[in-house]
Amino acid sequence: MNDRLSKWRSGLERTRKSTFGRIANLIGVSEINNDTWDELEAMLIQADLGVETATSILEEIKIPAQTEGWTKAEELKDALRKALQERLSAPTELIFNPDGPTIVLIVGVNGSGKTTTAAKLGAHYQQAGKQVALAAADTFRAAAIEQLQSWGERLDLRVIAGQPEGDPGAITYDAVQSAISRKDDLLLVDTAGRLHTRFNLMEELKKVQRVSGKALEGAPHAVWLVMDATTGQNALQQAKAFKEAVDVTGVILAKLDSSARGGMAFAIQEILGLPILFAGLGEKPEDLTVFDPDAFIESILADFD
Repeated sequence: MNDRLSKWRSGLERTRKSTFGRIANLIGVSEINNDTWDELEAMLIQADLGVETATSILEEIKIPAQTEGWTKAEELKDALRKALQERLSAPTELIFNPDGPTIVLIVGVNGSGKTTTAAKLGAHYQQAGKQVALAAADTFRAAAIEQLQSWGERLDLRVIAGQPEGDPGAITYDAVQSAISRKDDLLLVDTAGRLHTRFNLMEELKKVQRVSGKALEGAPHAVWLVMDATTGQNALQQAKAFKEAVDVTGVILAKLDSSARGGMAFAIQEILGLPILFAGLGEKPEDLTVFDPDAFIESILADFD
């Protein structure tokens, strides 16, 4: 097994063992009958695909199974694998602004792992040959600025910061101006975590988005939502609110290696219509990995083989 797939299998071990392994056992040992469909639907929901996604998958594979008279487990396994594959797409690459720095807002709820993810993203693009800066626009969480600065020192990334409890809009504006003057390729703006139900905080996030556009026409060029994979389906309502508020363009699944709820990836793409760009498969900077749909599915369905 190559190193890439090995990392994915290791990172998705909890998801595979907790739910998808049970699905493999169900399909492998029982005859295909009405009970099989009921149990499969329940297991897909338990795997954090959600009711809507689980139902659509069952409808998709149940009809050919009945009309063609499937009796073998392999036929059902192949159909389920294909249905899951069709619900994940490869991530789109970040399109860099040819007329100056590319500005990306990093958003999400409290505790989702935004600051750490922003730093790891910086390392990823730095290794790709880009000149990267980080903006510490999370001015409300205790030690958030220090945390980003610590990552900046560790990874040799420039961090633009203001005072604690300062205006995040002003810091974002100054950071964009600094990125322009320094001719940076990429500025990653670490925004404060906020609950999607707090209207005033979501309005503040909209302000940060507007201010970046005043500092540089066309900014932000992307808005990436960091989602904590350990929260499963509970994160979808949060994601919907962020998408409506600030035009989220992609999702980063953090803490996937700590979660048994990796099935939420299918719901993110089917229900939210957002691409998954990166996945956190460990603690190290290099463990933030470009999302690979094939490796993801092969890892969670390893027990199907």
